[in-house]
Amino acid sequence: MNEYREDSNLDASSVDQEMGKRFLFKVFLRIFLILLILFPKIYIQTQIYFKSREISALNREHDALLEENKIIKAKVEEMRYKNKILDTLF
Repeated sequence: MNEYREDSNLDASSVDQEMGKRFLFKVFLRIFLILLILFPKIYIQTQIYFKSREISALNREHDALLEENKIIKAKVEEMRYKNKILDTLF
């Protein structure tokens, strides 16, 4: 009778170990699937963030160049005006 109890405990122990391995495998599989799903999203969001930073920098540079263009055009117009006036005086 005692031997039967030891065998049943041994069988229960091996079943528990087998269930533990299955459970652990299922947990790792789920974590892997979640990461597989989330990684592209994280990657795309990161790429969008860095591209938007580049676009923002280019927009600032574009605005600065437009302002510089206006200043240069005003200086050119001033030089033309002075040139026309000086040409008429001489």
